[in-house]
Amino acid sequence: MKYPNIWRVIGMTIVMTLTFILVSCQKDQPTDPTSSASTNQTLDKNGNSLTAGSFSIFATGLNNPRGLKFGPDGFLYVAEGGIGGNDSTIGKCEQVPFPVGPYKGSPAGARISKISPAGVRSTYADGFPSSGTNPASGGDISGVSDVGFIHGQLYALIGGAGCSHGLEGTYNGIAKVNSNGSWNLIANLSNYVQTHPVAHPEADDFEPDGTPYSMVVVDGNFYVVEPNHGSIEKVTPHGSIERVIDVSATQGHVVPTSIAYHKNFYVGNLGTFPIAPGTEHIYRITKHGKIKIKVDSLTTVLGVAFDERGSMYALEMSTMPGFPSPGTGQIVRIKRSGKFETIATGLTFPTAMTFGPDGALYVSNNGFGFPAGAGQIVRIGVPSDKGGHDQADEGDDQDGKDSD
Repeated sequence: MKYPNIWRVIGMTIVMTLTFILVSCQKDQPTDPTSSASTNQTLDKNGNSLTAGSFSIFATGLNNPRGLKFGPDGFLYVAEGGIGGNDSTIGKCEQVPFPVGPYKGSPAGARISKISPAGVRSTYADGFPSSGTNPASGGDISGVSDVGFIHGQLYALIGGAGCSHGLEGTYNGIAKVNSNGSWNLIANLSNYVQTHPVAHPEADDFEPDGTPYSMVVVDGNFYVVEPNHGSIEKVTPHGSIERVIDVSATQGHVVPTSIAYHKNFYVGNLGTFPIAPGTEHIYRITKHGKIKIKVDSLTTVLGVAFDERGSMYALEMSTMPGFPSPGTGQIVRIKRSGKFETIATGLTFPTAMTFGPDGALYVSNNGFGFPAGAGQIVRIGVPSDKGGHDQADEGDDQDGKDSD
């Protein structure tokens, strides 16, 4: 049986692993946001000995942290799945299939946090929809999925809303977030995915409102990844929406999740469950919707990023076979040769990453399956890439043309 929805498949394991996670975290992880764990010696995927990055807990007190970006003010803005709720829409609209559905939620259970350079968290905006799956499947929670800036203006990607998520009168989409913390929806992605079906939806695990997960800003527009339907949409700041690519049409149900831009788009995929290590990819996608596999042999990819030298990094949520396992998340750097260099190991259900102005990686850790307030942002020092190289294909150009 396939379990294509990104949060649904993960939720299946939460009940079984939560106790273990909490005990492990209390025992092994520092609780002071300014404290650092020792540098770890480990092996990369090619069996070579190397020194992984130094870890520190940068911030705590988050509710299911997801996408994160540094703002022009130097503060870190973090999207949060929120705390869910008990509102239901059974009998009012199409529901997500059992056992994962029906969802329940709260129209105001999610928020965006703002974290100072010293690691102090404050609420920047709240009152966003938040919803959770059926407790029988883990009760996983989603709300605000990602954040982005255009000309200093903050925008939020909402991924836990919609009637099929138990929240009548709410919609997944992109919201403009005002300086006073208020917000307004500028683009309705719930409506768009319902009126623009993909070629190969997964019928036995279908999300009517979609589950938009990550976005990137390119040339003043948003590019959004929707994992359950398997598509990428372009959204303007004025709210117009158009499809860049239906990934399902050529790749099947690979569950694309994370997106980065470096001359072209690079999209990582989660894949279906149970996890088969080494079977997932990072795809290169041009602005015109041409797709090819750029990197293979990855596992449960929930983040893609490039450093200032053009080196590519992949965030793997869980690397063990079967279902998500706490403490097995990691970050790898893709070398020019195509080999992987392990940058960080031992992460627990990481959900997103971004580079900071200091050159370090900031990662949403304890990203799902934990009580409210247990989410973290982890700072990871990145070792120098002596063989650093622009990872974009030599045949690519800024217009998205492809000479392959």
